Amino acid sequence: MEKESFSKRIFLSITGKDNIDWQLKLKEINQLKIDKAAVFLSRFEKKERDNFYRFLLKSSIKNIPLVHLREDVSREEIQFFVERFKTDHFNIHEEHFNLLDQWQGFWDKLYLEMDYDSEISKDVKVRKIAGFCVDLPHFKAAIARGTAEAAYAFFRKNRIRFACNHLGGYSEKKRGDMHTIKSLRNFDYLTTLPKYVFGKIIALEAENSIKEQIVFKNHISKILDDYFSSAK
Repeated sequence: MEKESFSKRIFLSITGKDNIDWQLKLKEINQLKIDKAAVFLSRFEKKERDNFYRFLLKSSIKNIPLVHLREDVSREEIQFFVERFKTDHFNIHEEHFNLLDQWQGFWDKLYLEMDYDSEISKDVKVRKIAGFCVDLPHFKAAIARGTAEAAYAFFRKNRIRFACNHLGGYSEKKRGDMHTIKSLRNFDYLTTLPKYVFGKIIALEAENSIKEQIVFKNHISKILDDYFSSAK
């Protein structure tokens, strides 16, 4: 049976921190009639999100496979994505485990994104939720720096689901992640990662425009299709 191409697994994303960021990305999405995209709410405060949701409902987007939550997102907002956009993957950070009560009823849709600072709180119990959302450049940085997060994931790879990913660029010089991609070479690191960390839902985490993200997606799909078809 032929393996599914990564072009079906990688999704463009709405990211940013200002009103103009998501407005420009939604405008591109509507012009290109794109019907699936991931959403990063990381830096959108409540007032900004309410405005964004109104425009989102009028957009060409019909399905949002993954949403990056932040600490003040309500249970009702999660319900909004589930009901209106069939969202079934929401990622949280390590520090969000003490907020699980406010997301009661949705733990089976929550996935842990880890950093690479080697500080894993005792509150982090990934078995309480659905699994891992591996941020791929974070994982690369954890390996390069020898921090605890890479080992934490590795020792759970046969017990915990690796379902989804964030995919940004990686700086070899800084040994860290990049959200504004300068070169396609910023994705070279992907073929150095173990294959078990790649999930079925992969959201591009880039501040770049949607048109630039399309170029990234095409490039990444090719190199990952080649990588996964190889024996290594």
